[in-house]
Amino acid sequence: MNIGAKPNIFNEEKFRGENKVTNDFKAVNHEVIPPDLYQKLPKVELHAHLNGSVSPPTLERLIAKKPHLNIEHSMTVISKGQSRTLEECFEMFKVIHQLTNTEEDIFEVTKDVIKEFAADGVKYLELRSTPREEKSTGLTKKRYVETVIEAIKQSKEENADIEVRFLLAIDRRHGPAVAMDTVKMAEDFSLSSNGIVVGLDLSGDPMAGHSKDFIPALQRAKNVGLKLALHLAEVPSQKEETELLLTLPPDRIGHGTFLHPEVGGSQELVDYVRKNCIPLELCMTSNVKGQTVASYDKHHFLYWYNLQHPCILCTDDKGVFATELSTEYELAATTFSLNLADIWSLSTQAIDYSFAPSSVKCDLRHQWLKLKTEMTSTLRF
Repeated sequence: MNIGAKPNIFNEEKFRGENKVTNDFKAVNHEVIPPDLYQKLPKVELHAHLNGSVSPPTLERLIAKKPHLNIEHSMTVISKGQSRTLEECFEMFKVIHQLTNTEEDIFEVTKDVIKEFAADGVKYLELRSTPREEKSTGLTKKRYVETVIEAIKQSKEENADIEVRFLLAIDRRHGPAVAMDTVKMAEDFSLSSNGIVVGLDLSGDPMAGHSKDFIPALQRAKNVGLKLALHLAEVPSQKEETELLLTLPPDRIGHGTFLHPEVGGSQELVDYVRKNCIPLELCMTSNVKGQTVASYDKHHFLYWYNLQHPCILCTDDKGVFATELSTEYELAATTFSLNLADIWSLSTQAIDYSFAPSSVKCDLRHQWLKLKTEMTSTLRF
């Protein structure tokens, strides 16, 4: 995502050496992985914005229901081979918000998004969204969150093969007062949602506001036991702001594109993230289509993976960026010559970085073990 920013490009030769993965696409142990394996692979999705994850079929239905908006499908998705600037991406989200401005819409898209992630082999999903008020339809922020929770609960009652949790998102554009209100709302729902609301996300235009304004709200969230997944270093020249947010520290980092020194970050930032073992949510298609990374083979996944730092492959906005989590795994495998054992390890380790309670993590590990046993009859790990 780009506001006059140079793409993230680093000297990968510098980081090859004795590291586990090289990017010459000729790793000796690389295997040809069957294409359908990526969908069969059990997966964990930890960075998925609700409205950005709405699929083309769902959007088509919503567009048909609201012809007066004069919205075309091309206004809601970045197709293969296309890219957009950060500003253009946020304009697309505004269009989608016009299509999801009632309780009925929010319920429908939440159910559909959950169903689609489950169909892609995702067994655990953390959705995130900013509580939204729509005066034209009477939708309140509280009812917005309640509707998402109701859709999650109904999906569970209908035996969807997926565990779902929810993060309330703080939109930087709305300022510190709204941020504090969002934290209080998340605190209330964490107590009343039967464990569905587990934390907070800080997102929105990274150029809006300053992190120091959100520290009091985020610190309160930590004090009451809410988990924090913060978008950090999405754009360059935010070293001071990134340092400040890292002092909390967050439980996970979203993107982290410009953390390391080769792209304007610093070794101190890298050392701090590594020392505190803060996992990174990495979204390859989003970064390439959003123009913060020049190409897939230049993605910072390689940098952090070679450091053996916790990395989680995610979609960000699977609808807008026309991707799926299985696609992200395939991209990582084919771009960086990962073998089957590597991608299975990435998938399994993601369980540990989720905000799920210990009992759910334990259940997920049992699922992974069972599925691995079933799959090893035809595949070699």
